[in-house]
Amino acid sequence: MSEPGEARAEATDRRALQRLEGSVGRLLRELGELRARNRRAEARIRDVEALLRSFTKGEDDPARLQDRLSRLQEENQDLRERMGEGRAGIDRLLSRIRFLEEQR
Repeated sequence: MSEPGEARAEATDRRALQRLEGSVGRLLRELGELRARNRRAEARIRDVEALLRSFTKGEDDPARLQDRLSRLQEENQDLRERMGEGRAGIDRLLSRIRFLEEQR
């Protein structure tokens, strides 16, 4: 008569073991994700520390960097304008070619 009780206990144990295995699996996945995040964070910290060292050593003067940024922004604006002018020239050439093709 103890067989049905043993079977229930065994089924309960089996379910508990499955839940435990599921929990352990989730924890292992989470641990892997946390380790990956930790590696990325440590890499960012190293990058930031290197950048901070370069500023504190005076290798990169903030005023000089600001001046360079301004010059690059001006150059970028000039290039955008030149690209616009180039596109307009190409559009004019295409219009002429289409006109000449229509004349044939």
